[in-house]
Amino acid sequence: GKSYIINLIDSPGHVDFTGKVTRALRAIDGAVVVVDAVEEVMVQTETVTRQALNERVKPVLFINKIDRLIKELKLTPEEIQKKLMRIIRDFNNLIDVYGEPEFKKKWKVDAAKGSVAFGSALHRWGFTIDIAKKKGIMFDDVIKAYRENRYEELQKIVPLREAILEMVVNNLPNPIEASKYRIPKIWKGEIDSEIGRAMLNCDSNGPTVMCITNVQLDPHAGIVSTGRLFSGDLKEGDQVYLVGAKKGYRVQQVSMYMGAFREVVDHLDAGNIAAVLGLDLARAGETLVDASFSDVMVPFERITYVSEPVVTIALEPKHPKDLPRLVDVMNRLSIDDPNLVTTINKETGEYLLSGMGELHLEIAIKFMKDYAPGLDIITSKPIVVYRETVSKPGIIALAKSPNKHNRFWIQIEPLEEEVIEMIESGDIDEIMGRRRIGNVLYEKAGWPVDEARNVWALEEHRNILIDLTKGVQYMRDVRDMVISGFRWACQAGPLCEEPIRGVKVKLMDAQLHEDPVHRGPAQIMPAIRRAIFGSFLTANPIILEPIYRIQVSVPAEWVGQVSSLLTRKRGRILASEQKGALLAVDGYIPVAETFGLAADLRSATSGHAFWQSQFDHWEKVPESIAKEIIAEIRNRRGLSPEVPDAKRFIDET
Repeated sequence: GKSYIINLIDSPGHVDFTGKVTRALRAIDGAVVVVDAVEEVMVQTETVTRQALNERVKPVLFINKIDRLIKELKLTPEEIQKKLMRIIRDFNNLIDVYGEPEFKKKWKVDAAKGSVAFGSALHRWGFTIDIAKKKGIMFDDVIKAYRENRYEELQKIVPLREAILEMVVNNLPNPIEASKYRIPKIWKGEIDSEIGRAMLNCDSNGPTVMCITNVQLDPHAGIVSTGRLFSGDLKEGDQVYLVGAKKGYRVQQVSMYMGAFREVVDHLDAGNIAAVLGLDLARAGETLVDASFSDVMVPFERITYVSEPVVTIALEPKHPKDLPRLVDVMNRLSIDDPNLVTTINKETGEYLLSGMGELHLEIAIKFMKDYAPGLDIITSKPIVVYRETVSKPGIIALAKSPNKHNRFWIQIEPLEEEVIEMIESGDIDEIMGRRRIGNVLYEKAGWPVDEARNVWALEEHRNILIDLTKGVQYMRDVRDMVISGFRWACQAGPLCEEPIRGVKVKLMDAQLHEDPVHRGPAQIMPAIRRAIFGSFLTANPIILEPIYRIQVSVPAEWVGQVSSLLTRKRGRILASEQKGALLAVDGYIPVAETFGLAADLRSATSGHAFWQSQFDHWEKVPESIAKEIIAEIRNRRGLSPEVPDAKRFIDET
């Protein structure tokens, strides 16, 4: 027979770990999407399929847990067939909705063509229609085997590994095919350059280019960077360059994975997944290139995550002497999982860890305890992360620098929803430079020319700084300080020190002192921050809370209990759809109301409900409770109970 090399990356199914899925997709060309035969296509199936299509990764389908249809639901062969047809139809609908026009038709799965497999991973059997024909086995035989308790025989007749292997080999592309259509999507450099052509052809003799998708800390080896080689080859001693970190390195060791273990190899070439030692500043999403191409390499497109860290816990060590260890472990955590945000606030002595949800944080704490044995950590109850924003344009606020020699006039406005979406999808990004950002904002968002052309900075919480000053002297010299002041203001807003989100900061005018000594960062940054806060507080400021999309599947008789529970928790129901004996209820629920939701749902439905939730969007907090929430956060941070007045930040001319 023919031999194939297949790199398998297993990623968790739980929504709190979608970041791991996103990173894995960058490194691969095809995906086996696993769907539970009982629960059918769920929110999470939709999310991973959408992410895969976004990265131009071709999916095939494995329908798992067929044994539950027979043993638990006791379905007849006709009912089973109906259910499986429905799963395939729903899955193809996802490809229809999220796929790009040129791939939609080709990529839909079809049991007759071998791109769907059925089976039970628990009992290790599975088949495609092709295999079933060859082995002469039918669904009736499977049902009979379960009824007579002979299902162990199935793994001898139709072993699952053969079905999956055959499906992958026959339906998923090899790197040479896949590079031709994936590179233009994930890399925005010049396709006709030497690097571009080498990556398109997956050429082992071209310049070395690798996209790092996973960085882990090994207690013995240090930082292990794993990623996909898109062109060239890698061997020990190679001189390489990390584009994001702007630093050159010598490769200390190259290895490939055999299961969870790394085997050292002398070299690996394009199309493979390699693990590299010796890159201490590598992070997920980084671009590695042959050192001689360091000045011409355009980095890969940013890996865009579907979710944001919206739940936070405060940590402290049980014994104060362990503080340095805690800080060290928190730093390691943020390298290992970029979707965890660790914040160390020196002023308040707060050590915060933010993640996608409760489970994500639980696993992170477990990791910390494993990594630093004997470190006792006390954790707070989970706290929700909020954002501050404005609902109308504010006044043009004037603020003077502490020495009164510099003045800035700033106006705040809400940022249009479509521009926020452009930032989120990576259509505009600081790497693009001012001209390209200007063109996109002018053409797609309809911004006036002078605003679109003068974007100075984009901030991670979807805020934009625009310079509308005309002919102000020394403006060039203070530009970086103004940007730093803008970022500083956006990190913690005036309402309750939560990050500011979705605002347009317009610098209208400025007067600067002629002597550079009197216009240093200590003068400019506080002035910018004060002017932003002053205008912000006159712009009808509000707070936003994170909202989960939740899907509950439950037998019809319990639907009433589920919907009243969701409504009681300020949720709202979008739709409900019948899936066989179960109803799938789709809705939104504020993250703040989901702590302890598991226990409530179980008791309301006597354990019959199964649900998934994932971060969906930010929404204004109802006025009735906004005041309370702001007061609570201010109290937790040790601030004065009252939100400051705009006058406190605005100076008279």
